[in-house]
Amino acid sequence: MKRLIQLCWLCLFTMLLSACGNNEVMPLPMETEVADGDYERGPNNGRMLTDGDFAVELAIFETGVPPEYRAWATAGDEQIAPNDVDLQVTLTRLGNVQDRINFFVEGDYLRGDQVIYEPHSFLVSVTASHRGSRHAWEFDSFEGRTSISPAMVTAFGIETATAGPTSISQNLDVIGQTVVHQEFSRQISARFNGIVTAVYVSVGERVREGQRLLTVESDSSLTPYTINSPINGYVSQRIANPGEQTNSRVLLEILDTSQVWAELSVHLSQRNQVTEGMPVKISSPISEATVSGVIDSFNLSVRPNQSIIARVLIDNENNAFAPGTFVEGSIETGEIEVPLAVRRTGLQPFRDFTVVFAQIGDTYEVRMLDLGRQDGEWVEVLGGLNPGSTYVTTNSYILKADVEKSGASHDH
Repeated sequence: MKRLIQLCWLCLFTMLLSACGNNEVMPLPMETEVADGDYERGPNNGRMLTDGDFAVELAIFETGVPPEYRAWATAGDEQIAPNDVDLQVTLTRLGNVQDRINFFVEGDYLRGDQVIYEPHSFLVSVTASHRGSRHAWEFDSFEGRTSISPAMVTAFGIETATAGPTSISQNLDVIGQTVVHQEFSRQISARFNGIVTAVYVSVGERVREGQRLLTVESDSSLTPYTINSPINGYVSQRIANPGEQTNSRVLLEILDTSQVWAELSVHLSQRNQVTEGMPVKISSPISEATVSGVIDSFNLSVRPNQSIIARVLIDNENNAFAPGTFVEGSIETGEIEVPLAVRRTGLQPFRDFTVVFAQIGDTYEVRMLDLGRQDGEWVEVLGGLNPGSTYVTTNSYILKADVEKSGASHDH
C-alpha cells in the first residue's frame, strides 16, 4: 500500500513538471527548515548518536523542569557509567549565537548545565570522549524557521521594524451611551399667532439652514409669512399641521446630530484617574466605528450605581453614533516608558506561545515572548527577544502559515 502511494505521488509530480514546459520547474518562494524527526530513538526517547560500538542518546528533558539536555552512553549493549564519559554540546542558533553546554553526573545519566531556551532551533554539535577515544556528531534541529527572498518579501508585503523602547498608553476602559447635544437642537415657533397654512417637512427629513419649513397666516394682519430652518439637521418632532392655530407653541423641532455627546460611566473608585482634557477613543460595538475625542466635562451628581458621567463630544457626520447608541470608551490616563516593546500587529500564536518572527538576513524564525503591559498599538516584551532585533510587523501570518504547512515541529 505504501509503495502504491509513492507511485501515485511520483506520477503526479511528473505531470506537474511536464505542465511547466521546457523542463523548467518554478522555484518555491520559501524554503522552510524543518526539524528532522526521522532518526533512531533510544529507550529514553532521545536521539541516538552512534560511532562504531560507541553511542550517546541525547534528549531534551522538560517534564517538571525547564528544558535541559540529558544523555546516556553505551558501548555495544552495555551502559557506560556517566562519570567515564566527557560530553559537550554546542548549539549554534540563527545569527551564529552559540550556547556551549557541559554535563555533570546525576544518577545514571549526564545532565546539561544550562536551560535550553526557546526556540529549540539550532545546529547541534556533539563531542564525547571515552577511554581516550573522541567521537563527534553534528545535526540540524530546526523549528519555526523559514527563508524567503527579498523579492518575495516585497511581493507579500512583509514589513519589519527594530524592537526597542517606546511609550505605552495606560487606558481605562468604560462604557456609555450617546445623547443629543442640546445646543445643536432648535424648537421652531411662530413669531405671531396665526393659522398654519402649510407644513413642508416630515419627521426624519433632513433640512438645510434657510430651508422653508412652514407657512403661517398672521391673525392680526392676515398676511402669510414663511418660517425657515435656522440650522442644518433633521426634523425630530412635527407638532403642527395645516389648519391648526400656532397658539405660541412649539411647531417643529430640528436636531443637528453631526455632533453628539458620549456619556461615559466612570466608577467613583476610578474617578481620581480621570481628568478633563484626557484623550478618549470611542467605539461602537454595533457599527464598529471608532472616533477620538477628549473629556470635556463631568456631571456633578452620582448615579445609583456609584458612577459619574464623563462627557465627550464626538463627530457623528456618518450617523454611526446616533443618539441612544451604546458605546465603549478607552480613556488614556497616562503613558509609561518601557525598555522593550513590539507592535501588536506582529504577534502570532505558535504552539503554546505568543511569538514574533525575528529576521536575520533572508531567514525568519519565531521568538517566544514573555509579555507585559500593552495598549492598542504596543506590547511590552519582558523576555524572549533582544533589544535591537529586527522583527516582522506586517503580514507575519504568511510566515507562520509556511512554517505550519511545511511541518516544522518541536522535535527533540
